Amino acid sequence: MTEHKNIPLPKDGEGGSTDGSLFERASGAFGFDPFTAAPIKGKLPEREMKRAKVKVKDTEPKEQAEKPAATVEAAPAAKPAVPTEYQPEPEVNLPVPAASREIVVEPEVSAITLSGPKYEIDREHLRDQGMIVPEGTVTGLIEEFRIVKRQVIKAAREKGTGRSRRVLICSPHPGEGKTFCATNLAIAMAAERDSEVLLVDGDFAKPSILSTLGLPKGPGFMDCLADPDVHVEDLVLGTDIPGLWVLPSGSNTTSDSEYLASERTAEVLDRLTVGAPNRIIIFDSPPALAASPAAELAKHVGQAVLVARADKTGQSALEDACQLLSACPDIKLLLNAAHFSPSGRNFGSYYGYGE
Repeated sequence: MTEHKNIPLPKDGEGGSTDGSLFERASGAFGFDPFTAAPIKGKLPEREMKRAKVKVKDTEPKEQAEKPAATVEAAPAAKPAVPTEYQPEPEVNLPVPAASREIVVEPEVSAITLSGPKYEIDREHLRDQGMIVPEGTVTGLIEEFRIVKRQVIKAAREKGTGRSRRVLICSPHPGEGKTFCATNLAIAMAAERDSEVLLVDGDFAKPSILSTLGLPKGPGFMDCLADPDVHVEDLVLGTDIPGLWVLPSGSNTTSDSEYLASERTAEVLDRLTVGAPNRIIIFDSPPALAASPAAELAKHVGQAVLVARADKTGQSALEDACQLLSACPDIKLLLNAAHFSPSGRNFGSYYGYGE
């Protein structure tokens, strides 16, 4: 191989000087000078470099924070002057309001005890009228009203208020069986364990509850509404049917609706129901389309049972009665005197009745 030292170098005058780098010698040999950059007079302005700011954590005291060697402390920015009238007032130890919360105060009301004189109910008299006979055999009538009372008791327990335990038994016209249904429903409910029923005769013009049960006449509901000094529990009559109490209609008057519309009515009914969750009040009211007290009583009850006679009551009468009783939030329909069942049900036959 040929050694580099044996390669002849160009001499002066034959392509350039032997001194300098290869590019310099090539520039001299081939004439690259015209392509060089023009000379610049002076220096170009240097670009200012951005310097990162050094941040000190708030958790460390500023006095103990170590400062970098190359940093320079900047003077704190001067705060703009604030006029005196806009300066904040000095802090004063004012009371801090407590967090708001809903407070429900429930009055402690003890239920009044019904302890009126007790009278014996003639069972044969009930049987002759086609009523439920307590302690008697299971009949289709008993089974029918057991279904009715289950619906009433269920609604009363779901609401859980004194008003929901007040039940109005009404009908559009006379002779459709409202007293028959009110009495049987009261007897059926009295059979419930740990409960009591108060049957109120609210038909002031033509009362019939006392004659149906064979009870003596005496002062009652209307006398209590007319006289604020009379206590309603003193007018209640007891019966030998366990759990059944009766409040007569009282003296006859021409201002039935006006007394029922007074604040006294709400006070009397609250006295009977508030604090007594096991007490249900059943009102036998006058016909809705024949007398105005039914609509007034509907304002104080939570349930209403509108009795319709199968062979007598028309649809328009039911609609008008429902409109008059619309103050009651829960209106139920009860079909009375129905002798045909499309489903073929025959309550009571399982126990021997009707076989």
